[in-house]
Amino acid sequence: MARPMKWRKVCCLPEINKFGPLDAFADAENHVIMTVDEYETIRLIDLEGFTQEECATQMNVARSTVQGIYNDARKKLAESLVNGKILLIEGGEYRICDGLGNGCARGCHRYRRSRSG
Repeated sequence: MARPMKWRKVCCLPEINKFGPLDAFADAENHVIMTVDEYETIRLIDLEGFTQEECATQMNVARSTVQGIYNDARKKLAESLVNGKILLIEGGEYRICDGLGNGCARGCHRYRRSRSG
């Protein structure tokens, strides 16, 4: 029997989900799709300065899962930058956090908003 899927918790969806060269055509061969959970690992580790362990706790998954997601995300970023492809952020196996502090804290935009109001 297959193991039930564990959803990855993400803070919020990206405000902008399409990046790339200004003169690029959006055909199927000229873009890379990054999932929302891959985006979240880049945001938490590279922008917020989380360790992979902290990122795993925030996303409610194992550290080894975060490591795999993060490696895939970095490869997609590199492919987009080096080969001049459009990067689209969409899909993935995730749930948006409720922002009520259920495992959310540092790095969670929703948590910060609910605490500062």
